[in-house]
Amino acid sequence: MLNIVGHRKIWFTLSGILVGVALVSMVVFGFRQSAEFKGGTLWEFSLPGASASLGDVQTFFSSTLHVSNATISTNGDNDSFLARFDDIDEATHQADVTALKAQWPSFDESSFQSIGPSVGAALRKNIVIAIILVLVGISLYVAYAFRKASRPVSSWKYGLITLLTLVHDVSVPAGMLVLLGHFRGVEIDTNAVVALLVVMGFSVHDTIVVFDRVRENLLLRRGKEKFDGIVNDSVNQTMARSINTSLTLILVLLSLYFIGPVNLKYFILTLLVGVVTGIYSSIFIASPLLVSVSPKE
Repeated sequence: MLNIVGHRKIWFTLSGILVGVALVSMVVFGFRQSAEFKGGTLWEFSLPGASASLGDVQTFFSSTLHVSNATISTNGDNDSFLARFDDIDEATHQADVTALKAQWPSFDESSFQSIGPSVGAALRKNIVIAIILVLVGISLYVAYAFRKASRPVSSWKYGLITLLTLVHDVSVPAGMLVLLGHFRGVEIDTNAVVALLVVMGFSVHDTIVVFDRVRENLLLRRGKEKFDGIVNDSVNQTMARSINTSLTLILVLLSLYFIGPVNLKYFILTLLVGVVTGIYSSIFIASPLLVSVSPKE
């Protein structure tokens, strides 16, 4: 049986380093926001059979469409392109479509969205509020659900520890997105936010499974065994289930990452990192924290 609780300082130190790097990256670099958040145009189109290079499209945007600040990239296919530039109105959009079709008759628009700065700011605000409400709501629910396991650790501490582990599990993949944005130009969009929310849901599910086993063992062994021993036994009893259940999801995510659609690559990567972080926190962080906040016996 692994002495996970006894080596909790090691796990706390490792998590502190990961979260510290993530938070420092957020402060120093900040998120590279997509057009959905900062405002602008995101235009995806293809030119099948036109043999147009990235340079040809970039030149056409700057010289013919007079869009000097456009960032053009290929979207995993030599015939598919993704253009990012300032927001435009619908009349300008239609004029640009006409010009592109005149240059490349095979032009095919996949998606087009143009968002003003005020809409992007409102979306950012709503997302922050949603994340805070989710964090607080989950913590309050856990505190209520474990109200009967209030000895030797108060039920509200279960909720607080759940909140801390959720922050931990979201910080690591969020920090990864910041570093990818700084070094690889990856932008955070609503897909990334959805991925982080999914990570929170998965993480709290795994944590509650471990906490529930702690509650069961407390009722069975109270007064017969020290609290740290009960917690350590509970973690070991649920570890195989947590890893096996999560491993099936990890295998699916790995498959999707390598052979799935390119436009969901970083969404899947965020989920993958978040799931792994959630497994780690439910085993090595959440339950050992229960021992750390419990009264000394």
